[in-house]
Amino acid sequence: MQTEETVPGDKLQKVMANAGVASRRESEKWIEAGRVSVNGKIATIGDRVTERDTIRVDGRPIQVTNKENFQRKMIAYHKPEGEISSKKDPEGRPTIFDSLPTVRNSRWLSVGRLDFNTSGLIFFTNDGELANKLMHPSLEIVRKYAVRVRGQVSDDILKQLEQGVQLDDGAANFDTIEEAGGERSNHWYHVTLKEGRNREVRRLWEAFDIQVSRLHRIKYGPFELPRALKRGRWRELTIEELSEFEKLAGLRPSKSNKPFRSDKKNQRNKKRLRARKVFKK
Repeated sequence: MQTEETVPGDKLQKVMANAGVASRRESEKWIEAGRVSVNGKIATIGDRVTERDTIRVDGRPIQVTNKENFQRKMIAYHKPEGEISSKKDPEGRPTIFDSLPTVRNSRWLSVGRLDFNTSGLIFFTNDGELANKLMHPSLEIVRKYAVRVRGQVSDDILKQLEQGVQLDDGAANFDTIEEAGGERSNHWYHVTLKEGRNREVRRLWEAFDIQVSRLHRIKYGPFELPRALKRGRWRELTIEELSEFEKLAGLRPSKSNKPFRSDKKNQRNKKRLRARKVFKK
């Protein structure tokens, strides 16, 4: 009799998550709803698959990479303001995926999001499991932002921002707040927090009628945004840098793999893309 350990392959929902289709929980819901098939048959919870199986979601095939051939990749991207954190936009606006390099037998997944008007550090990986683990609230990964605000900020307001503020979706607070310069009503602060709720930094300040005029993420976990990384450019993490995130996520460290080429070609393609969009207007 075969046990779960001796049955070949991995659980279907795990394979789907690793392929970047959806989280494991979401994949399970799709399987239960009959949206997933394996080799032409409707899948069920508990099915195990290998790279030789044909998996389809809503009739569309997903690509499964052999474990031995899979190379985990992670890149840091300096997002400029004016890009949306999704792959496609009905309005034709630039997206954070426009200038990324091509990744073989996989696709890029963003580790979290940044608002349209927020700039700074954001990561991409081709490993769905790594992305999902890094985004899970239980890891409490520290995010650091440089924020410029308009309005008078008293010591009492700063104290309340650290102690906690009740927002629509629950209590929130900054773990640290440091002054970072500025004059008169335009003042810069460096703030940190350990979660990534929608517009959380902006909403904390807005709770005191203070407007955020600039928001820029400068650090995520152990990685600081390199000064040499210009807006709209990406850089692949070194094997040592990637290892730091793998440790955070509790994953086995990657072996050395072939790095991407320079992103100059991607930057030329991005300029052409923007030129076409301007021309269409």
